[in-house]
Amino acid sequence: MAGVLVGVLAAAAALGVAELAAAVTGPQGAPVIAVGETAINLTPIPVKEFAIAHFGSHDKEALLTGIVVMLTGFAALIGIAAVRRIGYGLAGLAVFAGIGVAAALNLSGATAADVVPTLAGVAVAAGALIVLVRSVRDAFPAGGGAAVPLAGSPPAGGPEPHDVLPDGPYLDDLVRPSESDGAGDEAALESLGRRRLLIAGAGTAALAAAAGVSGDKLLGRFSVASSRAQVRLPAPAVRAPAVPAGTELRVPGLTPFFTPNPSFYRVDTDLVLPQISPENWMLTIDGMVARPLSFSFAELLAMPLTETDITLVCVSNSVGGTYAGNARWLGVPLAPLLRKAGVRSGADQVLSTSTDGMTISTPVATILERPDALIAVGMNGQPLPVAHGFPARMVVPGLYGYVSATKWVTKLTLTTFARQRAYWTQRGYAAQAPIKTESRIDVPRPLASVKAGQVAVAGVAWAPSRGIAAVEVSVDNGPWHEASLAAADGIDTWRQWTWAWDAPSGLHQLQVRATDSTGATQPSARAQPFPNGASGWDSVVVTVT
Repeated sequence: MAGVLVGVLAAAAALGVAELAAAVTGPQGAPVIAVGETAINLTPIPVKEFAIAHFGSHDKEALLTGIVVMLTGFAALIGIAAVRRIGYGLAGLAVFAGIGVAAALNLSGATAADVVPTLAGVAVAAGALIVLVRSVRDAFPAGGGAAVPLAGSPPAGGPEPHDVLPDGPYLDDLVRPSESDGAGDEAALESLGRRRLLIAGAGTAALAAAAGVSGDKLLGRFSVASSRAQVRLPAPAVRAPAVPAGTELRVPGLTPFFTPNPSFYRVDTDLVLPQISPENWMLTIDGMVARPLSFSFAELLAMPLTETDITLVCVSNSVGGTYAGNARWLGVPLAPLLRKAGVRSGADQVLSTSTDGMTISTPVATILERPDALIAVGMNGQPLPVAHGFPARMVVPGLYGYVSATKWVTKLTLTTFARQRAYWTQRGYAAQAPIKTESRIDVPRPLASVKAGQVAVAGVAWAPSRGIAAVEVSVDNGPWHEASLAAADGIDTWRQWTWAWDAPSGLHQLQVRATDSTGATQPSARAQPFPNGASGWDSVVVTVT
């Protein structure tokens, strides 16, 4: 038990000091974050999809919790080994240091400074481990191996120590018993040793807490919240048409037509949100262009801005899932920017790059034919939230986010699909992925209990770039009933729908399917999100009483 405590306390000191060092060098160098980011990049696609499906927007918290749990177990083993032989414990710390350094260097844009938090934390942990192990051996000479004699003195008989800790002004030297204490009084020495252990443990815990809290507070200096608060978005040169009356059905529990920013889904690979000051942000257009261009954020805001309503959908959205959201976006049309740079013949892909190193591929043809494909700076009347790409991101209607919606975008490279592959296509996802026609039942909820009689069945349906033409509902695999559609706000946003069900008592299954404006109806067969989006009919089971 003492070994476990030693290991955990040393690890806590390492993480606290590493957090403090990361406040100087940058948050991505913190060992847990660096290891977590590397784990995300190395995780197989099925595991990623499982995490997103089961943990939702809390998938990153689940990953961090898992890393901390594994780290605690590893630290306990290091402590147990160190009590037996200090060299084993130090070797375990060296392994930890190697993992942390490798993970930090593997990050996009990594520099030598990113390994400093790991090295600083391990150095402090090594010192803490030596002090704590020495205290444990003094406090429990029978259970923790032979008592290690005071610095510079030989063993006074009994079993040989497993190893000899280095000389130095350790805690026991500061509280050395006087001659009158009686060197032969083993009970007194053990009692004194336990007090030393208590002091050493408390001191290590205090160091870990103080360093961790200080580091967390200092990390706030990287936040761009104040810079975002100062951004004033210009009025759009092209305003979005007024939302028609009747787009919002008054059904309790139904998803609202516009998704509030705090509720908008978030799926990305970042454990720490990129913090980019508008003053330092630049957008570069290069590659197969006649004239490479760069724009500052101020220059972007000075351009004519377009406002448009677009529903975004994540490719990881399962049938009936919630990884879809509708917002009013404000930004600079992409097509004029590309034409200004001069797209060379043969270029069929825009490879966009985020400040975090993420790459996303978008067909050039789709961008050039859509005047509402944007470098967006605003979302629902506000500057982009940091979690959704502040200061600027891409938004292209009709395509899943992994091939269109680059957050924190800093570079657009004109190239070809044959020459370069983006992050997700390297991992087997389709290079081009139009959003499939989908529908979802919002009310009643799965496994809900409702009263017999008139029951409102309602939800949303979407087919961006095509629009929704019809929605139908079936009960217990019976005939399809046409639902009432809310008014349409163009073809790029979802539509709410509702159907009045005369519900009889019993257990029933409700199913929904949508038809888009091309006449294509959702297929019944289920397909998983990988490699180009889920398909199939959403269904819920309810009890009618």
